[in-house]
Amino acid sequence: MNATRWLDTDENELWRAYLDATRLLFRDLDRQLTTDAGIAFADYEILVLLAEAPDRRLRMSALADASSTSRSGITRAVTRLEHSGRVRRADCESDRRGAWAELTDTGAAELAAASPGHVAAVRETLLDRIDPADIPALTRAFRAVRDHAKVTSDQQPGARHE
Repeated sequence: MNATRWLDTDENELWRAYLDATRLLFRDLDRQLTTDAGIAFADYEILVLLAEAPDRRLRMSALADASSTSRSGITRAVTRLEHSGRVRRADCESDRRGAWAELTDTGAAELAAASPGHVAAVRETLLDRIDPADIPALTRAFRAVRDHAKVTSDQQPGARHE
């Protein structure tokens, strides 16, 4: 068995700062979107993913994989977004077990209206707090973390690929 590689002082400080910053950043961005646009941060993420997808639609499984939401969570979120008129669900022609989530014109308009305030909040809470010279290094670091997490997730039992 391998010996535990404990975090040194600098690593622990980085880890704790990352955890606190992430938690507080998500809280503040959720608060801004909810207050200003009536859209929760998690729902905003789904609307953005659909807006960026070809024909403004994704398979439900692909939407779950692309978001920070579980498959059961994506089903609940899409149902909630359907009730608000922002998203509609459509049957998948090639696979009767599958379904598409599609961004409606209402959803696209609400996303467009919410985006300027959200971008301003991202700038205020994150980007304006970082030295511009540090952005490329931070981008490389978080891409590496993200890419590793994706590979690790894809290797888990039950991972589906479509």
